[in-house]
Amino acid sequence: MGTRTLIILRHAKAVHIPGLADRERPLTDRGRRDAHRVAETLTGMDLRPDLVLCSPSTRTRQTAELALPGADITFEPGIYEAYADELLTLVRQSDPEVRTLILVGHNPGVHELVQHLTTRDGDPGFPPGAFAVIETDAEWADLDVGRAVARWSPKEH
Repeated sequence: MGTRTLIILRHAKAVHIPGLADRERPLTDRGRRDAHRVAETLTGMDLRPDLVLCSPSTRTRQTAELALPGADITFEPGIYEAYADELLTLVRQSDPEVRTLILVGHNPGVHELVQHLTTRDGDPGFPPGAFAVIETDAEWADLDVGRAVARWSPKEH
């Protein structure tokens, strides 16, 4: 068995352009900078994913590519507009050999998943570019609760 690590990352700040489809919204300049900061922070924490599951929207793609350079990214349509229970189902389907998994998605689903897994009171929210590091001793298929070992937000750092 052993410890598994789930990193839940919300996409970085994206533009709002009237008439542009939500799925096509790209990152702002600040969002691009914040995604680079996520990369630096994850590297500093020595966290390297075995698997990255990412929503196919433009802003999540850009966030993943900037925050996880060189990672093999799987674009999973089911992450876009998913609720926490749907995201948890995707995580539970992961290969048991995966030790570190990163899920890149959208609010409110990613924030609700963090809350569900860590049962945090007084939660500070989950702004664009934020991530939570959750450890568990459970197999992915059995994941229902974990330990929040780190939390990072560009607004706080």
